[in-house]
Formats: sequence, C-alpha cells, structure tokens
Amino acid sequence: MVVSEVIVKILEKEGVTDAFGIPGAGINALYKYLEKAKIKHYLMRHEEAAVHAADGYYRATGKLAAALCTSGPGATNFVTGMYTAWQDSIPLIAITGQAVTAQLGKGAFQCVNIAEIVKTVSKKSWCITNPNTVPAILHEAFETAVSGRPGPVLIDLPLDVQQADIEFDPARYKPSKIKAPKPAAESIAKAIKLLDGAKNPVIVMGGGVVLAKAEQRLIEFAEFMSIPVIVTYMAKGAIPEDHPLYAGQMGIQAGAASGGNEVFLGTDVVLGIGCRFTDRHTGNAAIYQGERKFIHIDIDPSEIGKIIKTELGIVADAADAIPQLLAAAKAAGGARKRKQPAFAPLRKKFIHTPDTKKPVMDPREVFQVLNAAFDDNTQFTTGCGITQIWSGQYTKVNKPRRYFPSGGAGTLGYDIPAAIGAAVGSKGKKTVCHIGDFGFTFLVEELGVAAAYKLPVVVLIINNAYLGLIRQNQKYAYQYEYQVAMPENKTLMDYVKVAEGFACKAERVFTYGELERALKNAVTARGPYVIDIIVNDNTDCDMGNDIAHIRHFE
Repeated sequence: MVVSEVIVKILEKEGVTDAFGIPGAGINALYKYLEKAKIKHYLMRHEEAAVHAADGYYRATGKLAAALCTSGPGATNFVTGMYTAWQDSIPLIAITGQAVTAQLGKGAFQCVNIAEIVKTVSKKSWCITNPNTVPAILHEAFETAVSGRPGPVLIDLPLDVQQADIEFDPARYKPSKIKAPKPAAESIAKAIKLLDGAKNPVIVMGGGVVLAKAEQRLIEFAEFMSIPVIVTYMAKGAIPEDHPLYAGQMGIQAGAASGGNEVFLGTDVVLGIGCRFTDRHTGNAAIYQGERKFIHIDIDPSEIGKIIKTELGIVADAADAIPQLLAAAKAAGGARKRKQPAFAPLRKKFIHTPDTKKPVMDPREVFQVLNAAFDDNTQFTTGCGITQIWSGQYTKVNKPRRYFPSGGAGTLGYDIPAAIGAAVGSKGKKTVCHIGDFGFTFLVEELGVAAAYKLPVVVLIINNAYLGLIRQNQKYAYQYEYQVAMPENKTLMDYVKVAEGFACKAERVFTYGELERALKNAVTARGPYVIDIIVNDNTDCDMGNDIAHIRHFE
C-alpha cells in the first residue's frame, strides 16, 4: 500500500473525522487519498489557521483533528499554531510535506527542517525518511499527543516517502491508548488529612481538569468537603457561576474582576488540580505563596514545585485523582460541613451596568449586553490583548468546554480560526469570537472559510482604535504613549466592507440599542456574522502585578 494511503487509513483508525489544511506540491501525494476518505477536509486560507482550527476543534470536542500543509513556508507557518497549542496543552496531529529525502540538507526549494524547528513547541516531532517506519511512528504520534500532559505533535513527510509502497494491513492496526500516571493511595490520604485540618481551604481548578473531563467529579468532591472552588482562566465555565461554592476566577489579568483573588487571599490550604501556577495566574509568586500550604495535583511531574513550593505533590491525571480523593474523604468520615460566605455579592461589585447617557459605549459595559444575547450553549474564543482580558473578566460562562482562549501564548490571530474549528467540531453550536480591532486584521481571511462552509461564527470586534493593552502598559509602567493609537480604525477603515468582501453579513454599531439589534441578527443568522462595536478609546482594564494589588478602574 502507498504510504500516503497508509497514513489516511491510520488517521481513520485513530478516529480522526475532520482535518484542516491547504494542499500544495509537497503534500499532494497525501491529499490524493484524502479525497475518498471518511475524513472531511476544510480548506483554510493560511497554514497557521489550520493549526488553530484543529486546536479549537479539540477544545470543543475532546477529539483529535489533523492539520495539514505543504513544505517550506507552509510548514513554518505552522509554528505559531503549534506554540499556541503547546502552551495550553492541546493535542493535535500536524502533518507537513517535505522535499524528497535526497534533497534534505542541500538547500533545495521549499526544503526546511521543520521537525527540528518545532521541537521546543511540540511534544515530539519526526521527519520520516524510512517508509517502513510510518505505521509505528503514526501510532507513537497519536499516543504521545494524548498521553501525560497533552500537546501537539508533528510528522514531516518527504515526498518520496509519501509515494513509497510498504506492507500494511489496516485491519491489523491497533489504535493508540492514553497512558497516564496513577496517584499513590497514601498521597491521596495525606491530601484529605491536610484539607481536613485547614481553617479556610480552597480548591483551584485548572484547565487540566477540563481536559480530563473531570470537572463534575471535582464539584462533587468540593460539595462533599464543603470547600470553595476558584477557577483559573483556562477552566472558565467549569463550574456554574451560580453554584454556592463558586468563589470566582482568579489571576492578575483575565481573572482580576470576579472576586477570586479576594477569596484566595484569605485561605490557608490550597488544593490546585490541573493548574500550572504560571505568572498570568499568580503574578508575584512570593505573594501568591504566602504562608499557605499547597497540595498540587498535575499530570506533568515537571510542574510540581516548579513555581510554588508544595506541601504535597501528586503526579496524576485529574480523572484518576479526583474520584480517589472523594473515596478517601468518604472513608475518613461523613460529608464535611463548613459555613461558607456568600460569594455572589463579591462578584457583583465588578459588574459594569450599561449607561445609555455615555456618548460612547464602555467596552466593559458592552460585555453585559453580550451576556444577555447568548445562551449557555454558546462557545467563545479569544486571542490576546485588552479585549481578551475584558472577555475573561466579564463573559458569563456556565458550562465546561465553552470558553477557548489562547491562554499561555496570547496569540493574535488565534480567535477566528479557533472559532471555525470549534464550530465544526460541535456540529453547529453558535461560536462567538471576542476580538479587538487590531487583532481582527490577523488571519481575517479565514472569514472566507466560515462563509464557504456556512459556519455559525459570530465575530465581535471591540473597536477602541488602539493597541489598548500596550497603551495601558506604556501609560502606567513607562509614563508615555507612542505608536499605539489607530484612529483610522473607526474612520478610514471599514471592517463591514472587509467582512462583506469575505461573504459575511456585517454591521457597525455605536449605541447599546444598535448593539442589541445587531446581536439579535447575529444570533438568528445561519452563517457567519461580524459586528464592529465602536467603544471608548481609553478605557483601562483591571490588572496588577500580583493578586493582592489589582488596580480597579471605575
């Protein structure tokens, strides 16, 4: 069987049903066999967008998708998407074309060592030069992507390898299996003892809990133990906001306006599950650490103790650890009873109610209007900048796997293609993209993909005509402003025409009434819809250098 057909057969056996990519001379031998496969291919407009789409697809479904492209600059355009997925622990299969093996290392046309380039932003990468190793490497690639801490992998295929004949029987291929470390019973028992001895314990639920699909089990554990739950930005929506134990979101930017920081500061024992305690969450690690005792459960052993000193570290998948925690807690006694403060009033002080008397809409108030327009099944994507921070602070999300940000990388351009992948994977869920006017111009051509496939993607441009987050940093950290104002984005630039040029319906709005009417149109639209929302130029976002010193703006 030709290697290209072998690869497609393996993708099918591994459960891949959707792929995002762009064909080219370096990968056409493989595309020949995709045409009749049980895999639907979505033709993207930029290679980076193919990886972001596969990323968004996994976040929405928990299923792997493939991203494919040709050699040379096509392959190097994958790097940012790989980095974005790597930072947020999102598994996907990237496949790139390559020059023939005889030309490797000889400066041939569109020949680049992409397998070496992506080593630091992928779990593993391979350039396959022996055709007979293809089945084994594909099997290893799938297993590597989903085992342990998930992440992207890349397979680079020289053209002659794609066209080679090898012995392969699809019926004998066994799909890969997930491998995950198991927690030790004595460590689980020690964790329960530490929590039982705490005066004000808290659970910090990270994105790893969502990736493990273990958020409901963690809520059950929290209820049994009567311990409040704070979510990280990557776990937004994992516990309903009206749950009595939901103590808010925390962090120095996207989590700065929900009350989670304030609750955390009063704790003495912290159970962190599936979180990495990175800088965007903790800020100054010494202040975050304080006198608190930390129990850290994570699937990646390198994360334990890396940033925060732990009283107890447990290397385990959240899906394995949480049921054992609950079983150990029950074995140690009945349900715990603790008097909990009312967390909802704390969150209310951060709400910005729309004020129709203002001459220009306040972007923070805009999000209250957006919350009223979309239901709990709506999916959201967002990339980077001040719009992402407002989105993280003010968007109401009450279900897991509904909010998909570029968390660790902060990638401009992630938003729209990730929304495309999420919409494809969820079979038509309305998917809303929160994006700034500057970020809109990154990978904007992917609107054409949303239009071509009639995907229910709503792109909401929060147009303040500024590099808003960079302006704020210049203003408060360096006391100057330079090269961040873009007034033309509200005047000369016409994003409505841009969207219409890509066959999308679009509107520009200036008032809350106009916004509400436009949102009704977007919600009922069958295909993509773009709304350019004109907001105040200089509104700042709440943030700080550590969780104890967040600057809140009126």
